Amino acid sequence: MGGGSPCASCKLLRRRCTKDCIFAPFFPADDPHKFAIVHKVFGASNVSKMLQELPAQQRGDAVSSLVYEANARMRDPVYGCVGAISFLQNQVSQLQMQLAVAQAEILCIQMQHRDGAAHQLTAAAAGADHQLLDHHHQQQMVVDAADAAASFLMQNGGGGGGGGPAAQLMSSYGSPVAGGGGVVHYAAAQEHLKRESLWT
Repeated sequence: MGGGSPCASCKLLRRRCTKDCIFAPFFPADDPHKFAIVHKVFGASNVSKMLQELPAQQRGDAVSSLVYEANARMRDPVYGCVGAISFLQNQVSQLQMQLAVAQAEILCIQMQHRDGAAHQLTAAAAGADHQLLDHHHQQQMVVDAADAAASFLMQNGGGGGGGGPAAQLMSSYGSPVAGGGGVVHYAAAQEHLKRESLWT
């Protein structure tokens, strides 16, 4: 290289390194192993031809690829870099399968949580409906009992200006359908009628 130390390729090949040496920019003298492995796998003449056929701006990337492929070929003489690529592709496939399984498990868990929440809401709604029906049934029983008491008092009170037993009981115990005390008034009216029947 114009009076300097020769590049790794010229030093290995034992030739004079000129200023226009195609190997000098890519194979420095302080890294002789780099050119030695490329020369062993591909041959110096083949590497020189490949570099000369490429534009100057692409030669650096080409040398990096040649070094990588040469190292792979030394590790695996049969498959070389193809074996490494196949190994990486298999790893990618396995990871994709694991990811799909994990996503399916997450979906199943989400569906179970949704079903559980829907079941709880349905049970809560059913309980509320049952309580509402029980409350309506109790109210209907109170109204039926009050109606029966009023009908009984009216039948046994006779006519005549509101002075019979029915009017007295209604005025004494109040209307059987009035408010929450209707059941108490109805029970009191029944007790009064029982006492009256003992004397008549």
